[in-house]
Amino acid sequence: MSDTLTLVPGQVRLAQWRAVHAGAGARLDPAAYAAVEASAATVQAIVARGEPVYGINTGFGKLASVRIAAGDLAALQRNIVLSHAAGVGEPTPAPVVRLMLALKLTSLAQGASGVATETLRLLEALLAHDVLPLVPAQGSVGASGDLAPLAHLACTLIGAGEAFHRGERLPAGEALARAGLAPLTLGPKEGLALLNGTQFSTACALAGLFAIEDVFQAALVTGALSTEAAKGSDTPFDPRIHALRRQPGQIEVAAALRALMTGSAIRESHRTDDVRVQDPYCLRCQPQVMGAALDVIRQAATTLATEANGVSDNPLVFTDSGEALSGGNFHAEPVAFAADMLALAVCEIGSISERRTAMLVDPAMSALPAFLTPDPGLNSGFMIPQVTAAALVSENKQRAHPASVDSIPTSANQEDHVSMAAHGARRLLAMAENAANVVAIELLAAVQGCDFHAPLRSSEALEAVRHRLREAVPRLDDDRFFHPDMAQAAALVRAGALPRAAGIGLPAVDPELA
Repeated sequence: MSDTLTLVPGQVRLAQWRAVHAGAGARLDPAAYAAVEASAATVQAIVARGEPVYGINTGFGKLASVRIAAGDLAALQRNIVLSHAAGVGEPTPAPVVRLMLALKLTSLAQGASGVATETLRLLEALLAHDVLPLVPAQGSVGASGDLAPLAHLACTLIGAGEAFHRGERLPAGEALARAGLAPLTLGPKEGLALLNGTQFSTACALAGLFAIEDVFQAALVTGALSTEAAKGSDTPFDPRIHALRRQPGQIEVAAALRALMTGSAIRESHRTDDVRVQDPYCLRCQPQVMGAALDVIRQAATTLATEANGVSDNPLVFTDSGEALSGGNFHAEPVAFAADMLALAVCEIGSISERRTAMLVDPAMSALPAFLTPDPGLNSGFMIPQVTAAALVSENKQRAHPASVDSIPTSANQEDHVSMAAHGARRLLAMAENAANVVAIELLAAVQGCDFHAPLRSSEALEAVRHRLREAVPRLDDDRFFHPDMAQAAALVRAGALPRAAGIGLPAVDPELA
């Protein structure tokens, strides 16, 4: 257990969520259980008093006026889980489900949800024993929480539905049994507490954030390499320019580009005889574009970090007064806005990267051989990889339309305004993958472009990146099957290998690390 993260409810850092997403072990801080027990006792007291309280002894949604008899309360909670498990589509990726479990665990552990300690211990055990609920990815509008996805998660707790145990898809009851776990009988309010909340949308958005951070940092490296390949100027990265603008992300990106290019013999070779008076925007305006993206990503990261540490189910139990108050913390508008911001940022990261690749393959713009091949005509070189990059950028543009501006009434107009946070968050991983492939194509093109400047070398940092790529992908002299080269480069982008190879601290999207 020494390598297992201890999650303190309300105080989990983004770096810890990223570790959970990556497969790290996680357990709840034992100090949280006192508040959980007090909250559960408050619910039992409400039941004993017999007063009608939404979600405890009433129906749900439009049926909130229906009073439920004391003898039916356990059936009420089981029924809501089963009836709401109405998702469709492909299973949610395992790392995202891990995040969902951890997010739900720490939310319920803040002593405002009225669940029993046994419920939290089973959530914790699912993570520990690699029992991951099968959660269909479609079906949430981000209104009364992510009802359908969270219902599928809750089904595993009661032995219904399906789950994965160590990657094998099984009936949930069998998955629990293989792990030595037993299903729960839900008490008053527990089914609703498990279903209400933004944990699906938030988990998807966090997973997107983590992938986008890797793409962002890789694009800083490939942007510097493209500037070198095109014998572009580093004057636009002068700190005096950016100090006057005062945009923090822009200032940091310019500093990173300067650091990446410091000591380049390629740059020194043309410092006094630049042919171009000004470089195209895809080179010259990297600090302005990537810096703006960095600021937006950080703002979204701040929102998601806050949401991940919040309580978003309903009603909420207040032990000091013995009340259960019904509100709307399940409405996922903050997550929807954050997801839309991330979509815009990753779309632009890919867009400007593709423009640099297009510039490099155009001899009129780059002064390099056409399509970066030594023998153009006989060979097509990088002609079609640039087309692929353009296709991926166009796809991301279509996906970048804000999800949060949409709404559709549900539950017989009881839930008449919804956030669409799940839609906005689910697309982020696919958009990040598109952008990673775009940046990977730029990496291949930029390194190939720098090869034409031999024996001149770039900076120590960028030469290390070139060497890292060339370990996996040889120089393109004659046309060959191109797809494996792109796959190798994309793997380096996704793994964060480029900034590690450069050995230079690049701007982090986590505000705590900025």
